[in-house]
Amino acid sequence: MKYIILISMLISSIVAKAQDVQMADTMRSEGKIYVVIAVLCVILIGLFIYLITIDKKLNKLEKEINS
Repeated sequence: MKYIILISMLISSIVAKAQDVQMADTMRSEGKIYVVIAVLCVILIGLFIYLITIDKKLNKLEKEINS
C-alpha cells in the first residue's frame, strides 16, 4: 500500500514539474510528453517491483538464518 502511495506521489510531482518547463509545452503540443511520462512510469514501476522482490528474498533468507 505504501508503495502505491509513493508511486502516485512521484508521478504527480513529475507531471507538475513538466507543466512549468517550456520544452514540456512543446512536447505536450506534439503529444510526445505522454510518451516520456509513460517511459518514466514504466522504469519507476520496474524499479519498485525489483526492490519489492529483493525485499521478499531478503526476508526469506533472514527467516532461514534465524530458524
